[in-house]
Amino acid sequence: MSFIDYFREGKNNSASVAKERLRIIVAHERGQRNQPDYLPAMQQEIIEVIKKYVSINDEEIHVTLDKTDDHSVFELNVILPG
Repeated sequence: MSFIDYFREGKNNSASVAKERLRIIVAHERGQRNQPDYLPAMQQEIIEVIKKYVSINDEEIHVTLDKTDDHSVFELNVILPG
């Protein structure tokens, strides 16, 4: 192994790491694309209704969507004050 080959291997490793990161990002985007179109609007409307009655921060809101073969579960967790 020569001195130049040492640096070439580093580029291959960083390229493979970048490729793997890109695969993860694409998989995440595909997962979001399969969501029904109404979910973001529904989520926003629910949050607006809660804010109408209770003062909450956006950091206190956690949303998840779990999908199985035959159904989906939309979960909205809000930390209420007091």
